[in-house]
Amino acid sequence: MAHLALGLASLGRPAYINLGREGALPAVRDVESMRAQCHLVLDTAYELGIRWVDAARSYGLSEDFLSSWLPGHDDVTVSSKWGYAYTADWRPDAEVHEVKEHSLARFTQQWQETSALLPRVALYQVHSLTADSPLFSDRALQDAMVEIGVPLGFSTSGPRQADAIRKALELGIFRSVQSTWNVLETSAGEALREAHDAGLRVIIKEGVANGRLVVQPPQAVAAQAEALGVGPDAVALAAIVRQPWVDVVLSGAASPEQLKSNVDAMRIDVDLPDLAEPAEQYWQTRAGLSWN
Repeated sequence: MAHLALGLASLGRPAYINLGREGALPAVRDVESMRAQCHLVLDTAYELGIRWVDAARSYGLSEDFLSSWLPGHDDVTVSSKWGYAYTADWRPDAEVHEVKEHSLARFTQQWQETSALLPRVALYQVHSLTADSPLFSDRALQDAMVEIGVPLGFSTSGPRQADAIRKALELGIFRSVQSTWNVLETSAGEALREAHDAGLRVIIKEGVANGRLVVQPPQAVAAQAEALGVGPDAVALAAIVRQPWVDVVLSGAASPEQLKSNVDAMRIDVDLPDLAEPAEQYWQTRAGLSWN
């Protein structure tokens, strides 16, 4: 069965697109308040037995917050991602929060920044790789990635995740894939199974669909949550952790309470009908979520 890890997308910056964050975060989201919140959730994760934390250059100050917490936690696996730059300058109302660029220059710069903060990165991932990324034709970039001597992975987004996964497998340089898969968006499932069979670690992100499955759960999810005495988030995540091709499931919790609710997924069995939306519809809805 897959195990849970903690993703820092909601904890390294004052705004993100997840629903249901309003009561979870500090009333004032300045840098030190968010650092304290991040450390509080990291402490809770450690107490609950979670030993993997996933960050990214674009998650605001997530790597910095993680770096200041890591001393004394030598048994924690750290992964991060490059490709997006955080551009909001800590402004929740910024017009643009992050900008993607898969170039040798961006990789070189961001690997230097990541390795300066996190000297023991166990996995470095291309952030949001798509089938049309220039990375696929940039041999110098591919060589530079391999030369850092750290296991490489990639994450995917969008309705063509399966295409990106299969194309990335052909490069032969990656050891893990991190993709969106949840009961509303299952389109990458077969490609992820292929990646798992090829020996890649499969990491699942956005298991509660950026909070949609918590704030607006389908009736079947809500009914099982009520019957089992858990939150709809636990039901949604339980449907993932028992997929035989899944190795790691990321919690995007913004508070200790959310994380504890997520962890309930590890002790329940669920049986849900097919709730999947067409991939284009799912990603269109996601694109319409506001930063909050």
